[in-house]
Amino acid sequence: MNKIRLTTTLLFGLNLSLHAYTVEENKNACDAGYAVGCHNLGLMYKRGEGVKQDFIKAREFFTQACKGGFAGACNNLGHMYDNGEGVKADPANALKFYAKACDGGFSAGCTNLGIMYLTASGVKQNYSKAKELFSKACDGGDAKGCGNLGVIYSHGDGVKQDFTKAKELFRKACDGGDPEGCKNYSSLDK
Repeated sequence: MNKIRLTTTLLFGLNLSLHAYTVEENKNACDAGYAVGCHNLGLMYKRGEGVKQDFIKAREFFTQACKGGFAGACNNLGHMYDNGEGVKADPANALKFYAKACDGGFSAGCTNLGIMYLTASGVKQNYSKAKELFSKACDGGDAKGCGNLGVIYSHGDGVKQDFTKAKELFRKACDGGDPEGCKNYSSLDK
């Protein structure tokens, strides 16, 4: 049997960007208190789109958007702290912002938080907590959450090993656009 892989690619909330808006329009929206405008500016600075790439400014705009209740921005802050982008890598802050994103209804935040618990990244390994978070993410429509939940079932990490359940979750991940979910699904088909 081929090796089943955990989807560790952290989502960055890219699908939440409103690319139709210019830097100036997003700045005006952010200045007017619209968190989505701040989030979009953060993405623009993070990627260097329409502005010079600047992780510090990206973090500032994501912070403003997160404080304004935009959960995707909290996830992006978690990602920056997780990977040391514009800040010193800090698992405790990554955990805090992923949790805020998850609690705010951003499913990818639940997936990223689950990865931290599954891999003992900055926290004590906790398969039960990882399973709970991946389930919440999957139920919320995050394909990577479904795939990672499948990994837990295929490995028997804190649950009874169940290849049927794993395959079902990998199929759901694949159907949701997660390439690792597709690979893992195929590997169980052999």
